[in-house]
Amino acid sequence: MAKVDVEPGLLGEQAPDATVPAEIIGRSPGQLFRRRFRKDKWAYAGIGIVIFMFVLAVTAPLFANWVGHQPDDIYVREMTSTFPVTGIPLGPTLNAPVFVPERCVPGTEGCVQKGWFLFGAADNTGRDLFVRTLYGAQTSLRVGIGATLIEMGLGVFFGVIAGFYRGKVDTVISRMCDIFFALPTLLLMLGISAACGAQRPGEECLGGLLQPGEGLIIILIGFFAWPYLARIIRGQVLSLREKEFIEAARSLGASNRRIMFRDILPNVLAPIIVYATLLIPTNIIAEASLSFLGLGVPPDVPSWGSQLAASTSLYRDAPWTLFVPATFLFLTTLAFNLVGDGLRDAFDPKTA
Repeated sequence: MAKVDVEPGLLGEQAPDATVPAEIIGRSPGQLFRRRFRKDKWAYAGIGIVIFMFVLAVTAPLFANWVGHQPDDIYVREMTSTFPVTGIPLGPTLNAPVFVPERCVPGTEGCVQKGWFLFGAADNTGRDLFVRTLYGAQTSLRVGIGATLIEMGLGVFFGVIAGFYRGKVDTVISRMCDIFFALPTLLLMLGISAACGAQRPGEECLGGLLQPGEGLIIILIGFFAWPYLARIIRGQVLSLREKEFIEAARSLGASNRRIMFRDILPNVLAPIIVYATLLIPTNIIAEASLSFLGLGVPPDVPSWGSQLAASTSLYRDAPWTLFVPATFLFLTTLAFNLVGDGLRDAFDPKTA
């Protein structure tokens, strides 16, 4: 009988040089998110800048005590033709007075003669530019985060309700969003902040409902921007409510409220988080714009926007009064946008 050679492996035998395939490991959505996010170096740079800004904002009082100045300490107005610290010439002529804290005259009202001026000079009203810039970080972050929380609360609530119930409820909420989209938002914010932010003693705005100050700006920015998030959440909920796990929860007797906030809402957290990180820099810019026009936070509250407005008369001869707050504003908004882009790419399952 002839002998037939059989190739190893055909009868269940493994060839000695066969390569064993690697074990297939299943990864959860959270692991996939972390794996993609770790590859985004720009997002990590943004996180670093955001943390740095938060640290500066929290430690602003400590820095103020260290340099020996407070945000409202005023110094003597005096003309100079050189940079107060380095002596670099500013130009042959000066178009506006430049404050030189080093020449503060003892005994002058509001004069403080101690500490260091790390940014070289004071602002247009004679206050320490370094200290007010750090306190301006507090204002910008409070307004940006506070307005974002209002937008998220209203947008998520109305978006989930509209997408889940559909029908007349969806129609009413959608038309309400259309009305907000059609409003001249910027003009309304300017008008309300001008009317309610500069009240005379004894006068009330809308029966005392709105009070001038930082809280008014937070309410204005958050109230007019929530429909954008509501539209995004509505679209997500319209898709999720038809999924099998929603039908299973309904068949087990789960109430509509439980389905909306226990089953659907956790599945739309990704777009909520991404959109929130992109809303914060937008709200910071909005506050700076209002403060630049003199309709934002009160003049005695440090703000990067008001600092930029104050530098318009000095920037030719004292450019640091413009570059310092502008740089902080630019870095903060850029950092939040980098983090938002990184989160969006990490949450997107189609990301390569």
